[in-house]
Amino acid sequence: MLGMGKACRLWRGGRASRRGAKRLCGLLMLAICAAAGTARAWVYPEHRDIAVLAVAGLDPERRTQFDALWHLARGTHADRLCELGVDRTQSVAPSCLDWAALSAIAGDHSCSAEEMTATVLESEWILSVADIAARLKVDLAGIGIPPRPEQVAATPGTIEELRRRVESASTRAARKNALRTADNRMQRADSKYATRAYSSNAHFLLARPYTGISAEQYEQLTWRIGSRINALGVYAWYHLSALQLATRLAREPLGTDQRQALVRAMLFDEAFALHFLEDAFAAGHIAGTWGDASQRQGTHDYYNEAGLEVFLWDGGSESVVVMGDANMRPEDAERVAAVVRLSLEQLLDTSTGRERAHELPYTPSAPIQPDAFDVCKNQVLIARPDLTTAPDAYKQAVVAEDGEVLRQTPIPGLGPGLGALPRFRSEIGPFFGLAGSIDGRWINGGFTPSNGDGFIAGVDLSARVGLGLDGVMRESGDGLAFLSVGVRGDTSSTNSVSVGSSEVGGNLTSAIPSRTAVTTGLRMPFYLVPGDLLLLAPLYFFAPQPYERMAVTAANGGLIPWQAGFSTGFGRFQFVLGRQLGVAFYGISGDDRVLAPGAAGGPVRVVACRSTAFDLPILEYRPYRSFSSNQSSALLFQIFAEYDVPHSASVVSPPGAPSVTLNDVWSVGIRLVFDWRYYP
Repeated sequence: MLGMGKACRLWRGGRASRRGAKRLCGLLMLAICAAAGTARAWVYPEHRDIAVLAVAGLDPERRTQFDALWHLARGTHADRLCELGVDRTQSVAPSCLDWAALSAIAGDHSCSAEEMTATVLESEWILSVADIAARLKVDLAGIGIPPRPEQVAATPGTIEELRRRVESASTRAARKNALRTADNRMQRADSKYATRAYSSNAHFLLARPYTGISAEQYEQLTWRIGSRINALGVYAWYHLSALQLATRLAREPLGTDQRQALVRAMLFDEAFALHFLEDAFAAGHIAGTWGDASQRQGTHDYYNEAGLEVFLWDGGSESVVVMGDANMRPEDAERVAAVVRLSLEQLLDTSTGRERAHELPYTPSAPIQPDAFDVCKNQVLIARPDLTTAPDAYKQAVVAEDGEVLRQTPIPGLGPGLGALPRFRSEIGPFFGLAGSIDGRWINGGFTPSNGDGFIAGVDLSARVGLGLDGVMRESGDGLAFLSVGVRGDTSSTNSVSVGSSEVGGNLTSAIPSRTAVTTGLRMPFYLVPGDLLLLAPLYFFAPQPYERMAVTAANGGLIPWQAGFSTGFGRFQFVLGRQLGVAFYGISGDDRVLAPGAAGGPVRVVACRSTAFDLPILEYRPYRSFSSNQSSALLFQIFAEYDVPHSASVVSPPGAPSVTLNDVWSVGIRLVFDWRYYP
C-alpha cells in the first residue's frame, strides 16, 4: 500500500495550519490526500484462493493435524468460524468465515492480528465484506483476463486485429467496472477500507540497494531495526509469533480454554503473516516500491496488469512471469500457494514437535493472544529482541531451512539509479495545466423578448491548478480537485430580438450578442451534496477519522455512488453534476449591448448590460487519455447546463428612455474539452 505523496505531506506540514479559508481548504485537501495512493496486491478472493490451494495441497497427516487445530480454535465461536478450515464450496452470502478467509482479511481489513481477531469474531460488517468478495470472484470469473493489445495475435491492420483489440478493451473495461463496484461496496461495508490502505508500505517488497546483495543480506535488510516496513519484514514478524506459540503448544500441558486460545492466536498470527508473504508475489509490489505516491501507484498498477519477469532467490537461471491484483492466473495461484504451504507446514510441524533442520527454541514467554504489531501505524520495523537481535536460531527458523519460504520469493527490482525498472505514474498529486474547449448550446430566448429559441457557439481557454486524485481506489474513482481562471468568447445567437424593423443592424439584432468573458471554475468531489466537504471541514478538528472517511467516499462517487466512473471498450463515462461549477463574467472589458422593444410603442432601446453565467457539467465522456512520466492529456465531451443572469442594465439610447428589465437565460449544450496537465 502506498503512502502519501509530497503534496499531501505539504498539506500536513503547513497549509493545514493556516487560518481562515486557507485552513479549511488545507483540511479538505488533507482528507482527500488521505485517500490517495491506495494500492493493494491480490484482491480478497485471490488471497483466499491461495490459502485454499495451500491447505488443499498438504499431505494427509498434516491436513488431519490442521483440521484438528481449526476445530480446536473454533471453541465457543462456532457461530462465526466455519466448521471447515477451508470450505471450497463456500460462495456468496457466507454465514461464517473459514481460516482461508483470514489471510484476505489481514492487512486490507485489519492492521494487526489482534485487530483481525476482534473483527472476525465480533464485527457484523466483516460478513458483508466476505459476501462482496465472493460476488467479485464470480464477476471476474465471468469476464476473464484480457490480453494486452500488443499481445493480440492477428495480422496488423486487418479487421480481425481491430475486432480482437476492441474485445480486449471491452474485457478490461468490464473488469474495471467489477472492481469499481466491489471497491465502493467494500468502502461502505468497511469504513476504514481506503484510509487503512494508504497508511504504510507494509505490502511491498523493499527495493534492492545494489546488484550484488545476497539472499542472506537481503533477508537481514527486511527485518533490521529501522528498516522501512515491508512485506517480508511483516511476514517474518508474524510468522515468528505464530511459531513461538507453536512451541508452547508442543511442550505445555494446557487446560482446554488456554489451549483453544493459544491455537486460535497461533492460527490467526500465521494467517496475518501469510497475507504479506502472498503480497510478495504480486508484480506491482515487486516493482512499485520507491518514488513519490504517483510513481508508486502508477508503477504498481502497470506491472500488476502487464506482468513482470522475475527470478527467485533460489530459482537458479530460470525466470517466471508474475501478475498482480485482480489479474491472478491459475499458475500464479499455484506458485504462491506452494510457498505458503511451506510456511504452514513449518508451523504445523513445530506445533507437534516434529524435527526440522532449524528448530525454534521453546518460548514459554510467548503471550497466548494474537500479536498486536500495527502495520498501519508503524512506518519502520521496531526492535524485537527475539527477531532483530537474538541468536541465529530464531532467524533461521523464520527464514526456514534449505531454501524454503523467503528463499522462494521473487528478487525485487533495484532502487533508484542504473538498472532500475521503468517507472510509471498515475495522476496523483499537485498539477498545473491548460484546458481549451469549444462548445455549442441551445438557449431559451434572450435577455429581451426574442423570436424563439436560438443557438450559440463558444470557445474557452483556461489555466488550472489543482490536485490530481484520479482513481483513489482504482481508475473508476474521481477525486480531482482544481481551480481555474481563463477567458471565453461567444458568437452571437442565431435568434433575433422581437423589435420589428430597426435602423440598428448587425450584432445588436441578435437576442444574445457576441461577447467575451473572464471565467473561473472549481471542481471538487462531494459526499452527499455539492460543497459539503468544504463546509464540514471544521469537523476535522473534532472527528478527523469520520471526516477522512467522508472524503474517501466522496472521491469514489459519493455516499450514493452514482458519480463513479463507468468504463467501456470505447471510453469512460461519468455523471458529474455538482462536482464542477464554472462562472463566466461577461461585460468586464466593456458593457455588452442588446436591443429592447420601445416603451408604449416608442423607439427601440439600446441597453448596456453585464451578466454572470453559471455553468454546470452534467455528464462527461472521455474517449481518450494519455499519461507520460509527468504530463497527461485527455479529450472530454461534456453535456452541460448554463444559467445566465444579466445585471447592471442601463438604457444608452434613446436618451431618457425608460429602464428595461432583462430576462434570465437558460441553456443546455455540449462541449469538447482538451485537458492538459503537468505534474511537477
